[in-house]
Amino acid sequence: MSEKNDQRTGSADLIRKLVFSAICITLALVLSRIKLFTMPQGGSVSPCSMLFIVLVGYWYGVKAGVMAGLAFGLLRLALDAYVVHPVQYILDYLLAYASLGLFGFFRGRPFGLHIAYALGATGTFICNLISGVVFFGSYAPEGQNVIIYSAVYNLSHILPEMIITLALISMPPVKKAIEMVSPVRARGKTA
Repeated sequence: MSEKNDQRTGSADLIRKLVFSAICITLALVLSRIKLFTMPQGGSVSPCSMLFIVLVGYWYGVKAGVMAGLAFGLLRLALDAYVVHPVQYILDYLLAYASLGLFGFFRGRPFGLHIAYALGATGTFICNLISGVVFFGSYAPEGQNVIIYSAVYNLSHILPEMIITLALISMPPVKKAIEMVSPVRARGKTA
């Protein structure tokens, strides 16, 4: 009988994880459609869209976070991806968004969500930087270093969103709301 209850609990946990992940992916997608400003060769600042992918990794671990990032990247392809080459798509969408879920192991540490978000956004920046150098370097003004051009270009849209999100999750009411909504907390586990 105990084994059957364990299977039910395991199934319920998996369903809960899938539902919360789907909600987070949907919120990330909706927020990514709200553009505060858009860059000419792709990239935009949207209000906290990357946070929800980070939350999946933060709540459920690296595997779930990476899977959520990959799903988000595939959805972005279906809706509004700016693709010039398949490798560029892999860098700018799949790997960049998957990197957002890599840092779930910071859960329970002081400023864990802040660190996870900052590292995830940094991973996104690195993927976009490489893509910019390889696939968009021709847009650099003549005589300008392509790496510097790509770094400045990508920081101009990643850094503002990162600052907005870090400021938002630092606010006590937002921190409390994230803790209250946390599905891990809801099951009685401590963070």
